[in-house]
Amino acid sequence: MTEQSTPQETAAESPVIVSREGRVGRIRLNRPKALNALDAATMEAVVAAAVAFDADPEVGAILLLGSEKAFAAGADIKEMKDKDGSEMYAADWFRRWEDLTRLRIPIVACVQGYALGGGCELAMMADVLVAGRSAKFGQPEITLGVLPGMGGSQRLTKSVGKAKAMDMVLTGRMVEAEEAERMGLVSRLVADEDAVATAEEVAATIAGFSKPAAMMNKEAVLNAFETPLTQGLVFERRVFHGLFSSADQAEGMAAFAEKRPAEWTHR
Repeated sequence: MTEQSTPQETAAESPVIVSREGRVGRIRLNRPKALNALDAATMEAVVAAAVAFDADPEVGAILLLGSEKAFAAGADIKEMKDKDGSEMYAADWFRRWEDLTRLRIPIVACVQGYALGGGCELAMMADVLVAGRSAKFGQPEITLGVLPGMGGSQRLTKSVGKAKAMDMVLTGRMVEAEEAERMGLVSRLVADEDAVATAEEVAATIAGFSKPAAMMNKEAVLNAFETPLTQGLVFERRVFHGLFSSADQAEGMAAFAEKRPAEWTHR
């Protein structure tokens, strides 16, 4: 599937290429010479594009892509190496990435090649992670005398558990795609030549459903990480009840009863 130009598409020299395919907003990291290292300009461009897609009623999912060689090989060390603690604190370095995690529509990431440091952390911000067999994940910050700063120590632990997270952050080792899937870090593992097409299919499938339902399903799953089970079950029921006020719920159930495809209005 080719990326189609839209009015919001960025220039070729931009750190990202932004386009839309149907109801899927596409954001491709575009720093191949730096293996898509995540500098401040890239952070701002990714988040700004994602926030715009989230507010667009014609977009139901976001697809985040890198290149075949690297999804993102990490944060841009050259940009940070000469800063001191007061500068990093005053700028609240990396905080802008958290805006990506507050989006209401689902994010699908396609990972091929290296997803290290900030690249691994960015991949973990996605809701569904599709990986090709060449994918390699890691948090090597300890080799630089620091620790993950984009949520790696937190999201990785919630995703794969204490034992595997400790192993990765304390040794800095890279994890191959097969192990990452076994650990629960990867949603789907496919051949490299199928990775982009599979991620596109997943994103299009999600975007093809009722947008309110997709957003509320995402919210319910994320809520499970923040609340005890008893509270989570109440939250789930209340959201379930609330969707019965939507036009799409009425259409979806009517279509099921009438054995026909649903025609969503995303209301």
